[in-house]
Amino acid sequence: MDAVFLIWPLLESGAAAEVIEEIAATSPRVVYLSSTAIDDEASRQSDPIVQVHVEMELMLHNAGLKPIVLRSDTLASNARGWAAQLRIGDEVSGPDVAMTPVVDPRDVADAAVSALLRPNDDLDEEPHLLTGPEPLSRADQVARLGTVINRPLRFRSVSADLARRRMLADGRPEPLVEALISAAEHRPASNCVTDHIERLTGRPARTFTEWVTDHAVEFH
Repeated sequence: MDAVFLIWPLLESGAAAEVIEEIAATSPRVVYLSSTAIDDEASRQSDPIVQVHVEMELMLHNAGLKPIVLRSDTLASNARGWAAQLRIGDEVSGPDVAMTPVVDPRDVADAAVSALLRPNDDLDEEPHLLTGPEPLSRADQVARLGTVINRPLRFRSVSADLARRRMLADGRPEPLVEALISAAEHRPASNCVTDHIERLTGRPARTFTEWVTDHAVEFH
């Protein structure tokens, strides 16, 4: 094994110490999927999800590794969470989130493949910021989806308390629910659009509309 693509799925980083120690002993090349929401100037991040990414990046560096860090923006595929609501009506309701350049997960995957296969000296040491081509609000995304599937969809923001109750009733673990609510309430908006996907893959980032068009059947 000479390369690792690392995605950390937990809401705390402590359990990663043993994993990173094993990686450091066996693999000289690590590509880590992180978050564009990281504020490198902040002593504490906006929410628990982003905080874990900061801790993971630091742990990788402290282990003597030189990770290739891919910081991804919000994934377009998060829209799949609306499918159940759209089966019974034309409204998507939930906690609002700050506007951000939503990125196609296929572009993230292609960027990861490129980072894994290209020589280290072909890549910048600074984190690669993987974004879509334009910032979108949640209402923007719902409207784009409606256009593609030819339905008059609308987004309705609900309070954090109502969103929390709904997610807990759906069976989501309480720590995850609290992390998602914190992200919705505290993560700042971002207008940062980069060409880093094009640099890594050789083609521009896909739009949210392209992702929706290719997955429209999931929302009927």
